[in-house]
Amino acid sequence: RRPRSHMLLFRWAILLLLLVAGVSFAFYAGTGQVKYRRFGWIVLKWTLLAAFGFFAVLIAERVA
Repeated sequence: RRPRSHMLLFRWAILLLLLVAGVSFAFYAGTGQVKYRRFGWIVLKWTLLAAFGFFAVLIAERVA
């Protein structure tokens, strides 16, 4: 079965946002500026919440 295009798009978006958070933490490690760490945590938090919500919907669709 082919994955739906919205699933593929969402997975790429999650990957990109995790990469943004990682780069932000790397900037924090390199510069010591707290704004990069704060931005990284915010991006990571909302990315994980969105991912958990999305995959919970997918699981609920399979169960129902």
